[in-house]
Amino acid sequence: MTGEVVAAVLARMSEAGVDALVLRPSADLRYVAGRAASGFLVLGPGLPPGFAADAGEAAKLIPASVSRVGVDAQMRAHELFALRVDADLVLASEVLDPLRARKRPEEIAAIERAAAMADRVLASARGLSWFGATEHDMAARLVAAADAGPVPALYGDPAGRGDLVTVVVAAGENTAKARHEPSGRVINPGDAVSIRVTARHDGYHAHADRGFVVAEPPEDFDALYAVLLSARDAAADAVRPGATAAEVDAAAWTVLDDSGYGAYVTRGTGHGVGLDDREGPWLTPGDRTVLAPGMAIAIEPGVHVPDLYGAWVGDVVECTPTGARPISQVSRALHVLDP
Repeated sequence: MTGEVVAAVLARMSEAGVDALVLRPSADLRYVAGRAASGFLVLGPGLPPGFAADAGEAAKLIPASVSRVGVDAQMRAHELFALRVDADLVLASEVLDPLRARKRPEEIAAIERAAAMADRVLASARGLSWFGATEHDMAARLVAAADAGPVPALYGDPAGRGDLVTVVVAAGENTAKARHEPSGRVINPGDAVSIRVTARHDGYHAHADRGFVVAEPPEDFDALYAVLLSARDAAADAVRPGATAAEVDAAAWTVLDDSGYGAYVTRGTGHGVGLDDREGPWLTPGDRTVLAPGMAIAIEPGVHVPDLYGAWVGDVVECTPTGARPISQVSRALHVLDP
């Protein structure tokens, strides 16, 4: 637990009129504590930060005089009852979300290392043989290429220890599904292939999404992909301090809609990344969050034409005083995979 983070949290609590925070094992707790922890943290102005084994013990650390308590969004019902506080309960995210959105240099460094893992996955795709393999087989091979595999979730460490890579591979008509899990579908020449990677390093996440084709592209797929590249670049160009998340989404949407693909787009161009793989700000029409330096944002526009094909083009940028700085480095160009 660093003094810098605690001081910032206490200042935000004062601004929000929150007298105490109670955090259970979660990404919020990891952010404040600076490490994964299995206990409950109680924090408040004038209180020494205190850990308790469970919610009942945490209740003993909360002064009776409090009138407004921020509780972890993942708090379970029995934990809330165990707190037994005679106060208004609000979500701790009211205090913590604005702080978590702006990453410190060491957080950006962890996201960069996660992005490098995702880059390795996508770069390795170019050297693999795809014809005759299944989506499930190729997803497993790509995970292995990152030198990191799935690890079991650990109670008390929901943000995760160690490195983790998950890969979704979709081929042919399955790329037309915005949400898909790798299946036994066999990959053939002429298929479009979508690869979506989520990587985690030291608790921090990055995303990368690319489209590929096997041997040759389906009809008009290269045109669709070129539009996605333009939409991604338009969104990245819109990332700057003072812009809103909604304005970044609108920049991508304008390109997609003007190109005739608006009917095949689910609105929402991306989101923040950090200790959660999806967190604010949200690149959606309704998010008026003002961007600021230090925000790490996954820009990932997608188009999905029913029964034909679809693709995502996505990666992570950092909002800096001068605009978007790319964190992901792997090429975004459409690549033809050898059969």
